[in-house]
This record gives sequence, structure tokens and C-alpha cells, in this order.
Amino acid sequence: MSSKWDNFVRTHHNNLKSLFQRNISNKNNRSSPYSSSPEDASPKPIPQLSPLANSVVSRCSKILGTTPQELQHDFDSELPLGVKELLTYARNLLELCSHKALRKFTSSSDYLNDKDFRRLTFDMMLAWEAPSVHSDQETPTTFSKDESGDEDEDEEGSLFYSTSTSMALQVDDNKTVGLEAFSRIAPVCVTIADIITVHNLFDALTASSAHRLHFLVYDKYLRYLDKVIKNSKNVLANSVANLQLAEDEIILDVDGTIPTLPVLQHIGISAWPGRLTLTNYALYFESLGVGVYEKAIRYDLGTDMKQVIKPDLTGPLGARLFDKAVMFKSTSVAEPVYFEFPEFKANMRRDYWLDISLEVLHVHKFIRKYHLKEAQKSEVLARAILGIFRYRAVREAFNFFSSHYKTLLTFNLAEALPRGDMILETLSNSLTNLGAVSGKRDIPGSVDTKRQVVVSPVSALALSCLGFKSNFFYEDTTVIGDIRVGEINPLEVAVKQSLLDTGKAQVAQASVDQVKVEGIDTNVAVMKELLFPVIESANRLQHLASWKDFYKSAAFLLLACYMIVRGWIHYFLPSIFVLIATVMLWRRHFKKGRSLEAFRVTPPPNRNAVEQLLTLQEAITQFESVVQAGNIALLKIRALLLAILPQATEKVALLLVFIAAVLAFVPPKYIFLAVFIECYTREMPYRKESSDRWIRRIREWWIRIPAAPVQLIKPDDCKKRK
Repeated sequence: MSSKWDNFVRTHHNNLKSLFQRNISNKNNRSSPYSSSPEDASPKPIPQLSPLANSVVSRCSKILGTTPQELQHDFDSELPLGVKELLTYARNLLELCSHKALRKFTSSSDYLNDKDFRRLTFDMMLAWEAPSVHSDQETPTTFSKDESGDEDEDEEGSLFYSTSTSMALQVDDNKTVGLEAFSRIAPVCVTIADIITVHNLFDALTASSAHRLHFLVYDKYLRYLDKVIKNSKNVLANSVANLQLAEDEIILDVDGTIPTLPVLQHIGISAWPGRLTLTNYALYFESLGVGVYEKAIRYDLGTDMKQVIKPDLTGPLGARLFDKAVMFKSTSVAEPVYFEFPEFKANMRRDYWLDISLEVLHVHKFIRKYHLKEAQKSEVLARAILGIFRYRAVREAFNFFSSHYKTLLTFNLAEALPRGDMILETLSNSLTNLGAVSGKRDIPGSVDTKRQVVVSPVSALALSCLGFKSNFFYEDTTVIGDIRVGEINPLEVAVKQSLLDTGKAQVAQASVDQVKVEGIDTNVAVMKELLFPVIESANRLQHLASWKDFYKSAAFLLLACYMIVRGWIHYFLPSIFVLIATVMLWRRHFKKGRSLEAFRVTPPPNRNAVEQLLTLQEAITQFESVVQAGNIALLKIRALLLAILPQATEKVALLLVFIAAVLAFVPPKYIFLAVFIECYTREMPYRKESSDRWIRRIREWWIRIPAAPVQLIKPDDCKKRK
């Protein structure tokens, strides 16, 4: 009885709650047309679309001030037939409506702070995965207001990645978004995602949710992105006079303002605490004086000054102790400058500043390489700026730090990925058609196959709409971005190919890491086993050349001489290559599907640390002896060339003249035949005594050659002090 009463109370409570929320949503809809409620449903839904897709299209039509049927008519009449095939009709129609609505909505400055905008964009992704009324999967549903949490609550109370351990999140597939939907909708708003780094952004946001994007994570990311952009604008307004920034210079981040987390600038053996600022053109460092900051020192990143930025070690009085610094070197500074970011654990601050500084440096290298004009330069810089803002938002919201292949910065990623140069080349080609155009058709992202595709400066426009100053003014512009309805952008193709190669490279690197062994003796043993066929062949040839078995050695000599005289030796090396290729192809076709057996190596007996150090010392001593012998030989040759010993120089000169005459007048095969017979028959019983005598005489003659003198010059005292 009690259970029935509880169910009755819960049911009526939910009904009252839904009724109350409906009234609130009706009031809110008077000021915002982007939220969804039962009254938002289109009176005439489009038959081809799913319920959620119809809801999204209905909200898009209210944003555009039209009806869903008019949007469908525009889609049917003005887009090419290639995007209206039966299986893709619903998805492409949804993309068209979403693109047009997002283009209009993002023309305002505070759209990231609008919770209805965040909800609508997420619903667009959900609808994209199940756009058709005949979709096999269940129609995804959005979160209710109580599921998403109160926007005014403390952000740390209900958000992800707040600790180092993974959060135990039960993901509902009907309320999460996949990579393909995210990569098709999010880059339409370039502030949210970039077409080049959207895959890495999705991986970062879904690291703890089985690679399905939860609305709570997406909502938190956009709110932090809005926070980062507003903070950047506030810092820019307060720092223009202090740093003497240019008109189009934007502050990307500032560090060193907290006393417990300073930034130290090291030049030589001196170090100063201060504040470090990065803009889209330079690094600025303001030394901390007596309670105030001194005049900023500018380190240019925009012009070509052979700049080098890399991680480095630093410490007090020039000691190289701590791996927490970024080194900056260019022709504009007399000696390298080190920016140290002290912290107790890891070096996350240093890595972050290294990434964003390299992004600015790489984007300016890209501009110089492809000789971009002012409008193109403004667009590329805006793309890099938005990428850094996104990186800051993910870093602050989720404590995420990029690995080598997972960076969220466009130009850093292009430098690291395989075929990254092809991505940059494709981006450069797209910028050649950059233009701010206004046409009769206001169809964002549309494609006209009969004319050249024009790309709008979407990133520069986005920065301008967000409140940053721009050198260009775009009025009544039809925005045509990277994502177009019903087709794949060349940038997407280049990125996917690069990611495919990256996956192959990572798999190969994983196999390399598995077979790495430690210890000099073990590595030598592995190398001997791998080179066993070569070593065995060399040993057999050496055995024949020793003439221990006269008949076999004589037979090999006659066969080799016949091949040399007939000219067959010319095909010896190609025959080896053909034989190896034949074996490889045979393995490819007849051993297909069979796993490769592990290479078996018998390691040497284990040695303790002292024995390993002694072995290493012995190997270094042997290497030093080899280098020393090589230097002595070079110095003796120098003595012969400079005629320190005149008689020996005359003999060597006459020998060189004789060799030159032989090479000039004797056919090469006879020279090769003579050299082969000389070397092969040296251990022959009839020649061994005379050969040993000649080798001994040559060795004695070489010993009598003096070495040219060498003088070691110490460095100057002034250089030593410096």
C-alpha cells in the first residue's frame, strides 16, 4: 500500500513540475527562440525527418524568421542534386537548417553564454546521428533541466575531470554524441571547433566517457570558452597602454601575476621575476620592481629573425638543474633568454607556454612561406587565436594537457602529424579563394559546382563578432565556411589521411617500444642474430679465401674469374635484389594471415651494475682508440700531402700517377679481376710467404711516416667569462 502511495505522489509531483517548467519555458521563449518545448513543435512537421530533427528544424526556422517548409523549399530548389539523394536527404536538410541558424546566431557577441544556444547545438548533433524518420537507432533525447544542473551552481560540484582519477560516469548512448556528428556540426561555429583539430578536441572532451560526448562536458567546455574569451578582452583593455600593443594585437594569455607562481627570466647567470604576456605577434616580459612592473621587453615572433623556441634546463646562477624552462633565441637578442615556470610537480605550465608560443611562431612561418596577403593573414591569425582560446578552455575546465599527436593547436598539429605539410598546403589553397562576398542567395555553406568556391574569413569574422578589433570590415557578408552541406571539404580529406598515417605510425612505434631491450650485451646479441645471414656468408667467404680446402677455393676462384671476364658480375647485385623481392612477394601471398613468429635470441648472462659500468667503460675506451687511430692516419696523410717526408711523398705521387693511368686506359672489369685475384689468393700456399713479406714492408713504411703537428688553442679569457 505504501509503495502505491509513493508512486501516486511521485507521478503527480512530476506532472506539476513539468507543468511549472512548461510555463517557465513559455516565458523564456518570448526572449529566446532557441529552447525546445511542446509548443515549439512545427505545426506541419517535415515527413522525412525524425521527431528530434523536426524539433531542431523548427527552432532554426524561428531563429531565421521563416517556416520549416520554406527551408525545405530552399533546400529542394537551390542546392545541387548531389546532396539530395534519398539516403542522405534528411541529414543534408538538417545540416542546411543548422548552418543557416548558426551563422545568424553567431553574429551576436554573447552567444556562448546563452544556455539555449548550447542546448540547440547539442541537439543538432543528436539529430544529425538520427535525422530520418526511418532511422534504425532510437531517437536521441536531450537532458531535462534538472539533469543538466543549475547554471548558477558551483561549477566544480557537478563537472568532470575534477580529480586525477576517471569519473564513474554511466553513459547513456541516447544522450551522447559521436565523433562524426560532432565533427560535422561543431566546426560550423569556428569558435567552438576547428576542422583540423576537431578530432583531437573530441578525444579530449570524451576521455572519460567511452568516446561519447555527454552534454554536461560539452556545456562546461563552452562556458569555460566564453570565460576565457571575456578574460582575454578584459586583460587586453587594461594592458594596451602598458605594453604599447598594436591595433590588431590580441593578448592570448598572461602568467606570473600570482606571487606563488612566478615567471623567472634568465639571461646569462642573472634571473628576474616578472609577468609574461603572449600576443599574436610577440612575447612581452615585465620585470617586477619595487611593487610595480618595469617597462616590458618585447620578443618578436612575427618577423623572420631565426627564432628558436624549445624546452630547456635552467637553474640558479646558470646551473642546468630544472626542466621547467622555455628557451627563446633569435638574431634580435645577444644570447638566449630562458623563461622558467617553477612548480612543485611536473612541468605542465612550461609545456603549455611552449605549445602556445610555438603556435604563434608557426602561424607566422606559415604566413611568410605562402606569402599571404592582409586579409588572408588576418584569417590565419584569427584561426590560431581561436585555437589557443579553445586550448585554454579545455585546460582550465578539465586539466587536459596535449600529448605529441593530440594537440588542439592547428599549426602545432600540422607540424607534428605525418603529411602535415599537405594539410597546410590545402589550407593555403583554400585561402586563395578567400573573400568577403554578398550574393543574392543567403545559403551559408552552399556549393555551386558551376563556379569557383569562395571561402569567407570565418575566423576573422568570429573574432570581430566576439568583440575584438579587426582591420577589416565585413558588411552583408554571405558566410561560407569550411563545412559545406552534403560534401567533404578538402581540408577534411587531408586531415583524415594524416590521421590514418598517424595511426599506422603509432602502431609501428608501439611495436618498436615492445622490442627495445636494455643493456649493451643484450643489444649486441640481438644484432648478431639479426645479421646472422650476412655474418655467415662473410665467414664462408673468409673460409674459401683462407685456402684450407684447396679444391673448393680453386673452384670458387675459377667461377668468379669467369663471371668477371664475361661481365656477369654486373648483374650480381641486381640479382640479389630480385631474389629478395621474390621472397618478400612469396611471403606476401602464400603466408597471408599467418602471424609472424617472435625472433628468438639467447641473451648473455645477467650482469650487475658494476659489471655493466666496466663494460661501458671498456667500450668507450675502444671507441676512443679507434677515433685516435683515425686521427693519426689523417695526420699522416696530411704530412704526405704537404711533403714533410719528401722521399715518401715522391713514391706516393708516382703511385697515384700509375693508378690514374691504369684507371684511364684499362677496362674496369680487368681492374676488378686483378684486385679480386690479389685479395683472394693472398692466403694461397704458393703466395702466403711473399704476401706476408709485402704487407710487413708496407706496415713498416707507414710507421716511418711522421704525423703533421697539431696545436690545441685555449678559448679567450673574455669568451670564458661570458
